[in-house]
This record gives sequence, C-alpha cells and structure tokens, in this order.
Amino acid sequence: MSRISVRGFAVASATAVTTVGAVVGVAAGSEPATAAAQPAADATTVLADIPAGQQVQQASLTQQVQAQSDAADATARKTAEEEARKAAAKTAAARKQAADDAAAAKAKAAAAKKAASALAATVKSSYTAAEVQAMAQSIIGDSSQYQCFSNIVTRESGWNYTATNASSGAYGLVQALPGSKMATAGADWRTNPATQIKWGLNYMNSRYNSPCGAWSFWQANHWY
Repeated sequence: MSRISVRGFAVASATAVTTVGAVVGVAAGSEPATAAAQPAADATTVLADIPAGQQVQQASLTQQVQAQSDAADATARKTAEEEARKAAAKTAAARKQAADDAAAAKAKAAAAKKAASALAATVKSSYTAAEVQAMAQSIIGDSSQYQCFSNIVTRESGWNYTATNASSGAYGLVQALPGSKMATAGADWRTNPATQIKWGLNYMNSRYNSPCGAWSFWQANHWY
C-alpha cells in the first residue's frame, strides 16, 4: 500500500514535473517571439507618441521654409522682370534718339540744300567775299569740311571768284585748270560763285574723298 502510494506519488510527481516542464517550455519557447515583436511595437509607439505640439511646430517650420523659398523666387522674378523692363526702355530710347538724330540731320541737309539753291538762284553782277563764304557754308554744310575747303580757297584765290592765274590760266575760287572744266556744274561758271563751289566740292570729294582730304594733300604739296 505504501509502495503504491509512493509509486503513485512518483507517477504523479513525474506527471507534474512533465506538465510543469511543458508549461515552462512553452513559456520559454514563446519568449523570443514576444521579444522579437517588441521592437516593431516600440518603433510604432515612438512615431505615434510624438507630442501634438511638436508636430505642429515641425509643420510650422516647414511652412516657414516654403514661404521663404516662395518669397525668394518671387523676388528673383521681380528683379528679372525689372531688369528686362529697364533694358527694353533703354533700347527703345536709343532707337528713338537715333531716329531723331537721323531726322534732324535729314532736315538740316534739306534746309542747307534749299538755302543753297535759293542763294544760287539769286544771280548778281558781283558778290563780296563774305557772301561767297556764306554761299559755300550753305552748300557744304559740315563745318569741319567747310573749314578745310576755306583753307584751300583762301590760298588759291583769296575768295575771289574771278581770280585768274596769268601764267597757267587757272580760274575762279578753286583755280580750276582750265576753268572751262567747271561748265559741268553750270554754264555760268565764270560769274556764279555757287557753280564754282559745287564743282570744287565735287572735285575734292571724288579725288580726295573730302575737302579735308584735299587740304591734307595741299599742305604736303602746295597744290591739289
């Protein structure tokens, strides 16, 4: 009886031990799974547990950065547009100035031509040196070219439109040789200073490119 009890106790004990071992084993076996799942749960918890105030602050900073970026872009666009506007205005002003200058030069040339024609049409029996010089200024127009023309005429004829070189036969303001060459500018070449001026100006332009070109040659050679 006592042995059965002992045996029964032993069996019961073994069963108890086995049961306990199994329970303990199950607990031990399930421990890693619980531990392995823990990091993911912790990570989720970290993201979810950001305080609401901090989230609002981060959103506010993002908005501020975006607003600053938008403002910078707007400023850059405005600056570029302003520079383009200034460049366009400058170009337009330059074009207008060029057009105005061209129109003024054209008007001046037309006025000079008209004055020269009017002066040439007024045929007189004689002209003073001052009148002949005024005639030349009107016909030539450009003041620097007139001065070069004047330098030559002063030395060739002293502004005497009937001056004649006794030895060579050269005639008139510019001492054309022979004087009859000036007939290409007008049949009145003997008595009309305007005709002589036009012929002399054409001669200087065609041979020396300008009165100043002729004057440079004259200074080096004392003839032209």
